[in-house]
Amino acid sequence: MAKIEDLVKRISDEKLRDEIAAEVRELKKHKQFGLVFEEHLPEMLRLPKVAIRVGNLVVQRDAPGNDLWRVTGIKGKKATCRQPINPGKYDEEKTAEFPLGELVLVVSFGEPIYPVLTPVDRIARGGPDKPWHVLINADNYHALQLLLYAYERKVDVIYIDPPYNSGARDWKYNNDYVDKTDSFRHSKWLSMMKKRLLLAKRLLKSDGVLIVTIDENEVHHLGMLLEQIFDNYLRHSITVVINPKGTGKINFGRTDECALFSVPNTGTAIISGNHIVDLATMQAEEEEEPTGDEAAESDEDEPALLKEVDLETWDRPFPPEEADQWELRHARRRGNESRSGFKTHEGEQ
Repeated sequence: MAKIEDLVKRISDEKLRDEIAAEVRELKKHKQFGLVFEEHLPEMLRLPKVAIRVGNLVVQRDAPGNDLWRVTGIKGKKATCRQPINPGKYDEEKTAEFPLGELVLVVSFGEPIYPVLTPVDRIARGGPDKPWHVLINADNYHALQLLLYAYERKVDVIYIDPPYNSGARDWKYNNDYVDKTDSFRHSKWLSMMKKRLLLAKRLLKSDGVLIVTIDENEVHHLGMLLEQIFDNYLRHSITVVINPKGTGKINFGRTDECALFSVPNTGTAIISGNHIVDLATMQAEEEEEPTGDEAAESDEDEPALLKEVDLETWDRPFPPEEADQWELRHARRRGNESRSGFKTHEGEQ
């Protein structure tokens, strides 16, 4: 780094020298350990309903990726565009003419855009005591930006189910599918996630909780990213059984995914039903816990016993009137049974 700084000082162009020196200073701030990825990969958004003007960057509507053109003129329903053969070398350009209907405006993240909510449909509520719900169809980054105007620090829970980045072409970055051949696959995913998680954090209340579902492809990278962004939060990893039979993978048949919880460390329980049990109490419960046929009988009886409860002390993650629909078991292994949590008669929860 010292050698680079010495070379920068020799640059005669003052403006260029200052710009490079500024970038070097930013590089020196980067961590040398922990989660390291390319955080500033360009990310672009297509705006298909925005009118195209001279000077705009555009792409062909049906073309994959973002092969950018600069509009240099518009005549009637056609646009004249130019494109550098080599980026940064505008003395080597090619030009082309396209129908305006075949072009789409493209903006890069960081450019100012002004999203608005446009009502497209309406469904009446089921009754006067039912809450209102709003479904927003938008790029998630700009939807979050818009929500910040009215709901910053006002949201109780944010639940997201991002692309799993499995390499199976299940999501796009800059309108191109990201697969296993992309050497920047993880950097693109983390760069995309970081931008949105930073906005999501601003929406949460002081005791607001973030929940992210993910599988093994990005669970460890995501965990480190959450640790970096939600550094003063408690983090919990919850197993969610999605396929009890297991997937047909090499070595292991995976049955579950993860739900990562980021919970503010307020000193008190925030998740409903969560309580602290001392080690002595846990050991006593373990010793008293029935096994074999006795355990099966006690499990059958437990839902019925739950019906007679004090609502003020009820700490289950479901209402008392639904107790007969649930089977309650500890997450510890006992008898010949596998580990499980709460499950309904209709399926795993």
